[in-house]
Amino acid sequence: MDFEEFVRASLPGLLRYGHALTGSPHDAADLVQTVLEKVGARWSKIMRQDAEPLAYVRRAMANAHVSRWRRRRREVLVEEFPDQGVSQPDRLDGEPLWQALAQLPPRQRAVLVLRYYEDLSEAEIAAALGITAGTVKSQASKALAKLRAGMSSVEGRDR
Repeated sequence: MDFEEFVRASLPGLLRYGHALTGSPHDAADLVQTVLEKVGARWSKIMRQDAEPLAYVRRAMANAHVSRWRRRRREVLVEEFPDQGVSQPDRLDGEPLWQALAQLPPRQRAVLVLRYYEDLSEAEIAAALGITAGTVKSQASKALAKLRAGMSSVEGRDR
């Protein structure tokens, strides 16, 4: 399979995965583009190593997202506030489950997205993220406990 064919077949799923990872369709598109640029430059090497390209790209996306998230946490002081552009709101912003998912640490979010959104097995998730199956289980357990706690507090406020 050549790179162009891979991108054509995988792009919708990668964008969904990126959206679930980042919480924003715009950030997802940026993440996918950044990762595909890097992967495209190494495509022949990846194929020679008999790597599963989709798992490789998902892992690269998760790693790039975690790296970007860490970089953004650093405080940057500016002299003047930048102009605020008009942006289109995300249709899922008001959803309690989506908000709770966005509050999870990146690895926990990635595990849940791959498990319940992309319907991958624990072994496939472990391969995609470069972690052990035990880590997948523990991260999923912790993430689900946080989601349950977050959702029960939302239900308590609605009553």
